[in-house]
Amino acid sequence: MSRVYLLILAVVLAATLVGLAVAEQSGYVLIAYKSFRYESSLWTFLALLVVVWVIYLAVRMILRLLGVSGRVVNPWSRFNRRRRSQLAEENGQRDLAEGHWAQALRHLRRAAELSDRPLPHYLGAARAANELGREEECDELLDRAQQREPGAALAVGLTRAQLLINRGDFTRARAVLDKLHQEHPRHPTVLRLLQQLYVSLHDWQALCVLLPELRKERVLKNAELADLERRTWIASLGEAGEQGVGQGESSLQPLTQRWQNLPGNLRGQAPLVAAYAQQLLRLGAPEEAEEVLRKALKEGFDSRLVHLYGLARSRDAARQLQTAESWLKGQPDDPELLLALGRLSLQNKLWGKAREYLEASLARQRSAETCAELARLLAQLGEVERSNQLFQEGLGLLSGPSSLPVAVRA
Repeated sequence: MSRVYLLILAVVLAATLVGLAVAEQSGYVLIAYKSFRYESSLWTFLALLVVVWVIYLAVRMILRLLGVSGRVVNPWSRFNRRRRSQLAEENGQRDLAEGHWAQALRHLRRAAELSDRPLPHYLGAARAANELGREEECDELLDRAQQREPGAALAVGLTRAQLLINRGDFTRARAVLDKLHQEHPRHPTVLRLLQQLYVSLHDWQALCVLLPELRKERVLKNAELADLERRTWIASLGEAGEQGVGQGESSLQPLTQRWQNLPGNLRGQAPLVAAYAQQLLRLGAPEEAEEVLRKALKEGFDSRLVHLYGLARSRDAARQLQTAESWLKGQPDDPELLLALGRLSLQNKLWGKAREYLEASLARQRSAETCAELARLLAQLGEVERSNQLFQEGLGLLSGPSSLPVAVRA
């Protein structure tokens, strides 16, 4: 309150001083220019200047208020355009995240038309249109994004390729990605989409060529890449084996060539050796399969390889049996090894030894294959009743527990 009193006192004092000055000396002002002539006292002239200055400030304030209200009221003003764009963007992004595709398409398309930077809005709208199955509209939105922002060809191309893969249009997706790969050979997203496309197409040969690039650019984690390499090369060996079916003497050529293209660090892995040996057996090359399996098992014991070794056939059946029996010292209770020994003993017509091995394998693991092998041997030896029992057991093991009746409690 004291400040208010002081302010009032100062105003009164200033007014008093001005009044005294006016009473003591009124002053004189003359302004003449050609035919114009203005005369007044000095204080009147100063008061006029103050009035003019106040009017100027008032007019300026009114114009500013009119400008602010005009941009708010005017629907075509830059302010309203920006506000509509921001609102459409917020609603569109929320709808896109929530999976409301129709609303997202409407809002994001409007935001793209209003925004000075429309690229993310067009891409989001294209995704929503793709989810709605409106493929032509999706392509039109991507084309529009390319036209509005010519420098965003990579972003538009990546989005187009991903959406084409999602809708299952692999032919067009491959054309887009091949072009992007030529222009950006080291781009990780391009490489990842190519990998996704090749897996969808089951184009294992192309994926085998791409794998070194994936490793070099570190597109995938080490464990993920190692798993992809194994799955790809196993599928590639199967594809090569399929190509060799019915080719006669040249049936092994595609498979052998594919095996030679296999990287050295993978050639010693048991799953890949097993895949190669399986295809050799499929193409009627049991001797080649035996050699490959024997060399791999020499490096380390693996039950999968031992299982296949019992199906392979060496030129020297007795030597093959001896080789397999040497593994008993380290793995005396392995059921797969005992099954393989039983089969090799059958190959050598050693019925008694074959029976011992097969029964020992069956004692350690109830297997449909072992039941079938032992049943056939017992039928040959005249033990029909036991043979039939084993056949029945093997059928039960093949059908699994789901075929057995389930008791339901009340």
